Amino acid sequence: MQTALPPASASTTPAVTARRPEIVRRGVESYETSFAAMRAYTDARTADSPDQLWIVEHPPVYTLGLGADRAHVLNPHDIPVVQTDRGGEVTYHGPGQVVIYLLMDLRRNRSGARLFAREFVHNIEEAVIATLAAYNLAGVRKEGAPGIYVADGPWQGAKVAALGLKIRGNGCTYHGVSLNVAMDLAPFSWINPCGYEGLATVDMQTLGAGQACLADVQDLLADQLIARFAGMA
Repeated sequence: MQTALPPASASTTPAVTARRPEIVRRGVESYETSFAAMRAYTDARTADSPDQLWIVEHPPVYTLGLGADRAHVLNPHDIPVVQTDRGGEVTYHGPGQVVIYLLMDLRRNRSGARLFAREFVHNIEEAVIATLAAYNLAGVRKEGAPGIYVADGPWQGAKVAALGLKIRGNGCTYHGVSLNVAMDLAPFSWINPCGYEGLATVDMQTLGAGQACLADVQDLLADQLIARFAGMA
């Protein structure tokens, strides 16, 4: 999982009853703006701050995780490269891609217990798989390679969604998940996606979901995420 985890010695906080995450639609926004806003929101969180899902679309940008090797950016052309504090390697964001950032307090999602990172990631992956299934596309996990991949057909093994998270010591998260809907896929070939040389990357349109509208997929993925996180007290 591409997750920047908190220190092992992080202190605990009392559990809070789960509430339905709020949806915040930020439209088309530069990655740097979203990144700064995510950190500012998380810095200012209190026990009463609502969990939020931020739906956003970014202009072209490459982002690097904490463990990223810049050698995996083969030729960025004119696309900016931004260092982040999420887990994982290099990925690409651009027009036609659903990006949802999860600003959540994992310690409020269960009464008396923390929602651990592995379960958190599993729920995000399940939401992506269910979203793809709604368009008759089969997505699967791949051992040792975070993200969601095409399960069958001529694009079997190609990556269609990426995950990258930051979990602070107080259990608060930011960054999130991206799902390729209808993109210019060329920029993926200018990097080793997620650090894997030659990894094929695809979008839903190429897989045959020509009817997939970005706004509809944004809504569906957000609904699938909320269904998995809203009632977990």
